[in-house]
Amino acid sequence: MRIAILALQGAFAEHQQMLRRLQVDSFLIRNADDWNQRKDGLIIPGGESTAMLKIMKDEGLFAPIQTALRGGLPVFGTCAGLIMLDHEHLGTMDIEAKRNAYGRQLGSFFTIHDFKGIGDIPMTFIRAPYIERAGPKVEILSRLDGKIIAAKQENQLVCAFHPELSDDTRVHEWFVQICQSRQAEG
Repeated sequence: MRIAILALQGAFAEHQQMLRRLQVDSFLIRNADDWNQRKDGLIIPGGESTAMLKIMKDEGLFAPIQTALRGGLPVFGTCAGLIMLDHEHLGTMDIEAKRNAYGRQLGSFFTIHDFKGIGDIPMTFIRAPYIERAGPKVEILSRLDGKIIAAKQENQLVCAFHPELSDDTRVHEWFVQICQSRQAEG
């Protein structure tokens, strides 16, 4: 099992630390050469979605990532990673994200809330989005104040919050299980 982490900007190091805790091999993607390595899944971390999109295009990563995700490569997007998967960006998940939905940096907050199939987990929201619209194939995993903050569609998992900023490994464990299931299929 080997998971790639998009490391153009944002909280990629924290995701790598979380995978280390789970004893899962990972590597960082910064350019097209990095992308060519074998991988069983991809994490797109939080950060600034506009900057990440520009760097992805500048580094020749946009098309190969989009093609791989459309081909079934498992992906886990957190915060800006959620935005990157929506219909306006990579377009691989049938969701519409609302950027900075919880306000500016000062509007950041922490809560413990239910995540379907896992239970109550710590959730850190930093200039977080939420999902305004989810298509019929999207499974809603968590809502906060009526807003969708976590969802899954086939091999794609997204969270508006930052699970990598806590000690709770359960969301990452779920993503690793998605990768293992996909690996077993083929």
